[in-house]
Amino acid sequence: MTEASAGPLKRTPLHALHKELGARLVPFAGYEMPVQYPTGILVEHAQTRNSCGLFDVSHMGQVRLTAKPGHTAAAALETLVPGDIAGLAPGQQRYTQFTNDSGGILDDLMVTSTGDHLLVVVNAACKDADLAHMQAGLSAACEIEPMFSRGLLALQGPLASSVLSRLVPQAASMKFMTGAYLLIDGARCYVTRSGYTGGDGYEISTPADATDPIARKLLSYAEVKPIGLGARDSLRLEAGLCLYGHDIDTTTTPVEAVLLWSIGKERRVKGGFPGASVIQKQIAEGAPRRRVGLLPDGKAIAREGAGIVIAGKSVGTVTSGGFSPTLGRAIAMGYVERSQSANGTKVELVVRGKPVPAEIVPMPFVKHAYYRG
Repeated sequence: MTEASAGPLKRTPLHALHKELGARLVPFAGYEMPVQYPTGILVEHAQTRNSCGLFDVSHMGQVRLTAKPGHTAAAALETLVPGDIAGLAPGQQRYTQFTNDSGGILDDLMVTSTGDHLLVVVNAACKDADLAHMQAGLSAACEIEPMFSRGLLALQGPLASSVLSRLVPQAASMKFMTGAYLLIDGARCYVTRSGYTGGDGYEISTPADATDPIARKLLSYAEVKPIGLGARDSLRLEAGLCLYGHDIDTTTTPVEAVLLWSIGKERRVKGGFPGASVIQKQIAEGAPRRRVGLLPDGKAIAREGAGIVIAGKSVGTVTSGGFSPTLGRAIAMGYVERSQSANGTKVELVVRGKPVPAEIVPMPFVKHAYYRG
C-alpha cells in the first residue's frame, strides 16, 4: 500500500490527528497517509468487520457538477460514463467508470444526485486527470467545481449506523447507495450510506475545518477506532472490490472486470459513451478474459503480478492478493482467459517461482452486508 513519491507529499485535514494517534504514515497517491495504527492491520480489520472503524479518505477527489441553463448535468456526464446517470432520483448514488475510446477504464467513481447538482467522488491518484477530463468534456454543459480541500471520512462496520445516528438521527433510516445533506456537530456535510469494505457504513463529506472535530467526535465513541490503508485493502479484497490501477485500468473493460451490472440496461443498447462499440461487442460475444476470485492452497500469498497457469500454460495474472483475516487464509483475484474462467477450475499460481495449487471461486469472499432497508 506504499509507493515512491515524486515531490512533496500533500496532507489531509486529519494529518495532525494521525500523528497524535501514532499512525505509521506512508506515501500514497501523492499524500502522506496512515497505513496502520499501533494495534496493527489484523486488529483494525477485525474492528471494522465486527464493530466500527473510521477511515480518512480525504485524499479522494470530490467534484460538484451543476448544469448550465438549457442543459442537464446527468445527460452531460453520460457522454463520459456508461452508467445510468439520468435515471438517478434525488438522493440516489451510483457506481460507474470513465471509459476511453477502446473501452478501457480511466477511473472508477461514485456519482450522487442531490436534485440540483451531481456530486462526484474519484480516486486520489486520478483526480487531477479526471478533473481535466471533465473540464474538456463537460464545460459547455456544466459548471465544474473541484472541492479537493473538503474532508472525506468513511465510518464503516455493523455498528456505524448506531454511532452516526446518535449525532444525526436521520442517518439510521438511510439505505445503501443513498445520500443527503445532514448537519453533523454544527457542520453541513453530505453523507452517503456507502463505502468500500463490503459492509454497512457511511462516507461523510465535510468542510475542511470541520473534518478534525467531526473525526474526534466519532472516535470519542467506544465502538469506533481509527483504521489505516492496510486494513482498507484487506477489507475491499475480501469484498471482491476492484482497486483502480491494480484490478482495473485503461487495459481492462467493465465487461472483463465483471462490472456489467454497473452499466444501465438502456445504455448497453444505445451506447453514447466512449468505447461503447467495444463494450457492446464484448457484451454480445463475450470478453476475451474475465476477473475471477482465487483461493490458493496453504499459506502462500500470491501478490499482484503472479502468473496463473494450467498444465504449465499461462492463462492469466493475479491483480490483487493477500491474507483474509476473516477467513484466516490467503485469497486473490486476477484475470484469466474466458475459456478457463469457470468457478471450480483448478489452476496454479506462480509464487516466488514455485507453483501453488489454487481454485477459481465466486466473489465476494466474504458476504456483503449492505443495509438495504
